[in-house]
Formats: sequence, C-alpha cells, structure tokens
Amino acid sequence: MTETYAVTSKLWLWSSDKAPASWHFLTIEGEAAEAIHALALMRRLENGQRRGWGAMKVRACIGDTSWDTSIFPDKGSGGWLLPVKAAVRKSEGLVAGDDVQVSLAV
Repeated sequence: MTETYAVTSKLWLWSSDKAPASWHFLTIEGEAAEAIHALALMRRLENGQRRGWGAMKVRACIGDTSWDTSIFPDKGSGGWLLPVKAAVRKSEGLVAGDDVQVSLAV
C-alpha cells in the first residue's frame, strides 16, 4: 500500500568540520511526519524488523523531478529528513533557504 504526502519545507544545508562533504535536506514535520511514523511502525510490526537508521523508502517529487530515495527519522525535530541530491537541486533551480514543495509516496 502506497501513501502520498505533500508538504512545503525550507531546504537547508548540513555540514561538519569533521566531514568534507555537505548535504542538503528538507525536514518533513507535522501531520505528514506523524502519519509516516505510524506507517513505519505498522510496517515494522508486519515485517518484524526495521531498516537501517529507521529509514523509509520513498518516491520523492519536486516540480518536474522525481527520484527514489529514503527518508530518515530526525530526533531533533521529531520529523523526517529527506536528502535532496545535487541533480535535483540543479534541475529545479533550488538553493539552501528556498521553500520547497515536495510530494512523497511512501
């Protein structure tokens, strides 16, 4: 069963002095995050195990760009983190700080 959620979130940049790379993310919060947490729990009960880091496979869509990826639970916000790769940012003309509308098929 596939569930779809549409949210708008600010694109932000994670970097660390200890890691040479930086990553762009959208934080999925609110009702969508709560529904995804419930779905993750249901799937874990059905399958008897959880994926690494509690990740959930999704099909993400921003504008005309869709891709398969995973979202990860975020203890800080209580939501989920969606990594947004460079090809997607370039294709959609996105930079850190932009408000981005994303659709997630979980």
